[in-house]
Amino acid sequence: MALGNYTTVTGFILQGITENPKLQIILFMTFSFIYFCTLVGNLGMIMLIRVDSRLHTSMYFFLSSLSLLDIGYSSVIAPKTLVIFSTETKDISFAGGCITQYGFFVVFVTAEIFLLAVMAYDRYVAICNPLLYTVTMTKRVCITLVVGSYFSGLINSLINTSSLQRLSFCDSNVINNFYCDLTSLLKLSCSDVSVNERLLFTCGSLFEMSTFLIIIISYILIVIAVLRIRSVQGRRKAFATCASHLTAVTMFHGTIFFMYLRPSASYSLDTDQIASVFYTIVIPMLNPLIYSLRNRDVKCAVRKVLSRKCPRGAPFVLLECG
Repeated sequence: MALGNYTTVTGFILQGITENPKLQIILFMTFSFIYFCTLVGNLGMIMLIRVDSRLHTSMYFFLSSLSLLDIGYSSVIAPKTLVIFSTETKDISFAGGCITQYGFFVVFVTAEIFLLAVMAYDRYVAICNPLLYTVTMTKRVCITLVVGSYFSGLINSLINTSSLQRLSFCDSNVINNFYCDLTSLLKLSCSDVSVNERLLFTCGSLFEMSTFLIIIISYILIVIAVLRIRSVQGRRKAFATCASHLTAVTMFHGTIFFMYLRPSASYSLDTDQIASVFYTIVIPMLNPLIYSLRNRDVKCAVRKVLSRKCPRGAPFVLLECG
């Protein structure tokens, strides 16, 4: 529809990563394999935690919730990306496509940001107050923390998507990415996007910095507590319970800081796309691997499922400090 010298845009074209047909085939196969591993790994983690009574603790309840979030925000992006690579259909509508995709993506990613902070607090309680662990991290408290994480994601999504709906788009409708990211949409808008940019910065800074601060404080207290443990073996076990979570936090928040907090002079389309692939596709696949390869209880549960004998004894998630 014409509006002055402009043409109102109601749909967009996702340019993807490359227009080379041969590379698109390779990317389709690669992304399909990654997405398949993401679904199998995270669903397997959820089922494993559900069927093994040894894993019915708050730590693994949060881990199963993390796996569900990884499935969620990966599934928001990957299927449409695979369609782009395998067909000529690269169009996506604004209201029913872009806003929906971006909205759900923000819900899952924000919820994961909060859940990683919750998991850091859980490790703090387990290591520093082991005798009060089961009293503090009750089932009701755990459910409340997970629901609160989702609620925070919903609030952040509603704020950003509602402000996005007021924008108008004229002339150019090509998004230089494989999904509808907010930065690309703001660049294409012919409306005043200052409000959207302020909301994005305010909400992003508030959620990211507050949760990251919780993680930093939790691990400072954990390190102080671990250094008080007299035995070397006790210290190793304490650090082992945090190693997987710390690795996941480093990858997730490190990618966020790289994408949004680096100098503007260093921005490039290729770099942003590579970071977006790692952020949206690769990390959800790696999380179950990280938690399974470095976790004795998970490996033990896998052996139990495979009918192998597993050494009995209490899991080392609760450690005495002092």
